[in-house]
Amino acid sequence: MFSWLGSDDRRKKDPEVFQTVTEGLRKLYKTKLLPLEESYKFHEFHSPALEDADFDNKPMVLLVGQYSTGKTSFIRYLLEQDFPGMRIGPEPTTDSFIAVMHGDTEGIIPGNALVVDPKKPFRKLNAFGNAYLNRFVCAQLPNPVLESISVIDTPGILSGEKQRISRGYDFAAVLEWFAERVDRIILLFDAHKLDISDEFSEVIKALKNHEDKIRVVLNKADQIETQQLMRVYGALMWSLGKIVNTPEVIRVYIGSFWSHPLLIPDNRKLFEAEEQDLFKDIQSLPRNAALRKLNDLIKRARLAKVHAYIISALKKEMPSVFGKENKKKELINSLGDIYKRIEREHQISPGDFPSLKKMQDLLQSQDLTKFQPLKPKLLEAVDDMLASDIASLMVLVRQEETQRPNPVVKGGAFDGTLNGPFGHGYGEGAGEGIDEAEWVVARDKPAYDEIFYTLSPVNGKVTGANAKREMVKSKLPNTVLGKIWKLADIDKDGMLDDEEFALANHLIKVKLEGHELPPELPAHLVPPTKRKIPE
Repeated sequence: MFSWLGSDDRRKKDPEVFQTVTEGLRKLYKTKLLPLEESYKFHEFHSPALEDADFDNKPMVLLVGQYSTGKTSFIRYLLEQDFPGMRIGPEPTTDSFIAVMHGDTEGIIPGNALVVDPKKPFRKLNAFGNAYLNRFVCAQLPNPVLESISVIDTPGILSGEKQRISRGYDFAAVLEWFAERVDRIILLFDAHKLDISDEFSEVIKALKNHEDKIRVVLNKADQIETQQLMRVYGALMWSLGKIVNTPEVIRVYIGSFWSHPLLIPDNRKLFEAEEQDLFKDIQSLPRNAALRKLNDLIKRARLAKVHAYIISALKKEMPSVFGKENKKKELINSLGDIYKRIEREHQISPGDFPSLKKMQDLLQSQDLTKFQPLKPKLLEAVDDMLASDIASLMVLVRQEETQRPNPVVKGGAFDGTLNGPFGHGYGEGAGEGIDEAEWVVARDKPAYDEIFYTLSPVNGKVTGANAKREMVKSKLPNTVLGKIWKLADIDKDGMLDDEEFALANHLIKVKLEGHELPPELPAHLVPPTKRKIPE
């Protein structure tokens, strides 16, 4: 079992013992952060209180995109199985939020039943009312992919005239609620429909402060030619740059995520490489789940602290008897100045403050006289949590990572290309000739032998110095050539015979063609005469 002890005598007489990261996060939230949130009405302004299920649930992936960009098809592609409630079509088919989760039997749980289940992390969605809950279901099914992650399918974001029709609930607010709790947000774009509608723009802005979770998929890219694809990719990056106000470039994956034949197969290798990169990103989620929850708790604590300073500053300025309404209007209008004052007094980064307009709108319906004054003890508890407890939990995160097997997402499409000839890069680069009976280097060995015998071999071997003079002609860096030397010098005698020299040149060719070198020499590249020598 794991444990870490909070030995700071100032905090507790008896040190606390946390057996797991999840337990530690839950206890820290309830004992140190939650009292601050409740005292300053944090849940009315920002996000509902966290529950046990928020700490215990599996990593979640949120899919967002305009209608007919392939969100539901993407889930079907990952699971390699239909799920209850699934509808696919060119028109806006998915009109509900569908939480696709693991279950022993297939079935659908309606939203109103879902929000009263303490084992599911959706209880706080009750605040969005019946109009939303009637559009929210959980699809359960036995699937190996869902043993590690859950996927949230969302209604297609509307464009044109359709977006003028009200959904009956705050769509952007619901997505913001999910964004705070999921591990990955995937924005899907159709290569034929790059226009970002007003509703989509509003949604992307609602995902602010969660840019680290966002990945972009340019789907259906097999339907356009290479030249058009370059233009579409550039246009997408330009459009995103206008909405996502970050200096970093968001990672965009290009591909066709469904099980149909590629319409234009010219970019097949690109799609395969992009798919593998995306799959690796999704597969890493279970391993990084504890770290993500820790990171989200820190973000929440920083926002709660700033919120407490704002609320207490407003309370301090309010008169006790006369002129309350006029003063309230004045304070709301000058909230920007209050932000700047708090920023100066408490050395807080401007990026930690909530949206000014949103706060002004929410304050309109509040009675500022009922706000709480500043309570230093509550703030000290949160500061102590950030300074001491979180650092100790970080140590426990690393311990858990080393003590347990590496958890990755398995099953479905993740296993489709894991092994065998359809694995990414199979038979290419250092893997060339893996299925052939003949040593693949033998094809070019006569040409390599001509060079070998010009290097004055002694007893059938060339020295390192002589081999180096030839190898540096490749213009590869010494670090790469050093690795090639270690792979090629199989008997580790500091010299190369004709087979080892041919192997070194083959590896140089592999690297020059843009492939990576293997960490260890694959069995099929070992020269036939040396295959009995233990490596």
